[in-house]
Amino acid sequence: MTDYFEVHERDGPARIAELRLADPVTTPAIADDFLADAGSLWTADREVPEGSDDELTILPHRGFPSGTDEEVMDSFAVEYPDVDYPSAAVVAPETADDYGADAYVVSGAQGFVGHGAGFREAIVETRESVPADSALYLPGVATPANVATLVYAGVDLVDADRAVVAGTQGEYLTSEGRHFLEDLSELPCACPACQKPVSEFTREDCAAHNENALRAELGIVRERIRAGRLRDYIEGQARHDQWLTAAFREFDQQWSYLEQRTPLIRDTELSAATEDTLQRVEIKRFADRVTTRYESRFDNPLVLVPCSAAKPYSESQSHGQFHDAIQFRGHTVSMTSPIGVVPQELELTYPAQHYDSVVTGRWSEDEKQFVAEVLRRYLERNDYPRVIAHVPPEGYRDVCERVEAELGMDFEYTVSDHPTTTESLGNLMRTLDGELKYGKRERQHNTVRAIADYQFGAGAGDALFDEIRTEARYPKLRVHDSEGEQLAAMVPQYGVLSFTLAGARRWVESDAPTKRVEIDSFAPHGSVLAPGVVDADDDVRVGDEVVIEGPKAFAIGRAEMSGPEMAESTRGIATTVRHVEEK
Repeated sequence: MTDYFEVHERDGPARIAELRLADPVTTPAIADDFLADAGSLWTADREVPEGSDDELTILPHRGFPSGTDEEVMDSFAVEYPDVDYPSAAVVAPETADDYGADAYVVSGAQGFVGHGAGFREAIVETRESVPADSALYLPGVATPANVATLVYAGVDLVDADRAVVAGTQGEYLTSEGRHFLEDLSELPCACPACQKPVSEFTREDCAAHNENALRAELGIVRERIRAGRLRDYIEGQARHDQWLTAAFREFDQQWSYLEQRTPLIRDTELSAATEDTLQRVEIKRFADRVTTRYESRFDNPLVLVPCSAAKPYSESQSHGQFHDAIQFRGHTVSMTSPIGVVPQELELTYPAQHYDSVVTGRWSEDEKQFVAEVLRRYLERNDYPRVIAHVPPEGYRDVCERVEAELGMDFEYTVSDHPTTTESLGNLMRTLDGELKYGKRERQHNTVRAIADYQFGAGAGDALFDEIRTEARYPKLRVHDSEGEQLAAMVPQYGVLSFTLAGARRWVESDAPTKRVEIDSFAPHGSVLAPGVVDADDDVRVGDEVVIEGPKAFAIGRAEMSGPEMAESTRGIATTVRHVEEK
């Protein structure tokens, strides 16, 4: 059982947590100041120490170099005792398990840090074998340049050993890499150790600077996690070393590990500054849900339009002009890199209104391939009487022509030079002559059902909201049943639906996939803590709408942990509770 470590915030595998010592420590952090090592059993028999709440005690252990045969490690396995103070156990990726410790020290790290695939394999194997609410400590490898990637992968604790040793060897470390002292004309840092001319700067000063730089980088990383923007930072920072770029690309291919730990919704901007953004979980998840869950319920022609810099798109000047020309006679779907395609009903749904991309007017081949694949899959799922492409010639037109050829379809193109010229808008308006308009009620009802499809699963919109009434104005729609009872409300901030208790009961009774959290015999108010969770569905993700039920209560709320983490954690908030009914 983890008693002294609690996760407070999550940004993918990276976490902000508290190591509950007498003087609490916020992680990710350098462990040197509060670590006590009881020693290696290779050199002598060791007594289990008395321990203290002032420090994290590494219990007597046997470490193994990377690549040691698993049978050898099993032969010399250590039986870790159950102690009542903050403790850590030493494990290898191949033999990691739950030993009841608060932290796990990964042996042999020097053997895989520096190799993208080996690093990914070791961290994923270890992280998935030890409890979710325990700290992961990677000793002897952290530098200012690599620590952001270590934390992004799931590491909570590091030490300054490598940075200090590098300093004594004349290596001046920064977040961009290393410099040799003899090559420096000036000191590119303002830390206390660097407050002297380079001619007086010693190797001891260099070691102090390296530790300062590591601590400063961890401060940046913690703030990035709190903001939900560590990946944005990683995409640029990891470029300074090839193995770091390889490492985060390796993790991009580890879909299940990242997806389980990546929130469904956030209130922060997603920066789309590199082509690696196309591999992000948030991007892939949106594209997958739009092409496997979403269903267009309009009988009108499809009108493809370019995205806009302003979000949501409908509030931009260009989309206002498109709207004036379309006049509800076509179903508007925006094309964009890196998102793919965004139906008008999902323009608020994360990350469609939360991203910012680099605009050059030119699309890379990777962008074209990605958007074309999403558009192709979208059109295979949704049958339109006509497809009108009101898109500029650069990038967008190339994508449309590729999909036309692949599907054997004919698109109608209406842009002569630029989408917002008078001639182009006139073409669009005339192309839709004779098409019937859809009304406000149809638009609102289809928006609610489309969000339900995206949020809960294919067919959920019809299963949950077949006969409904909507009140208030978009985007703050309230959904009522035919008798007037409120079922749900739209959350404009994230573009999702939040249920009332009546809506939650309808969800449970419907054929729509349900996310459930089973709790113990109590009535929750405000939140459910992890110790109160009996079980949770494996597919629950942070930000999911969840039904919470136990012997004494039925409730609806939002997940603050993934389902697997809820089921195994012993500390932390598992879900918030919006409405509860005591049994």
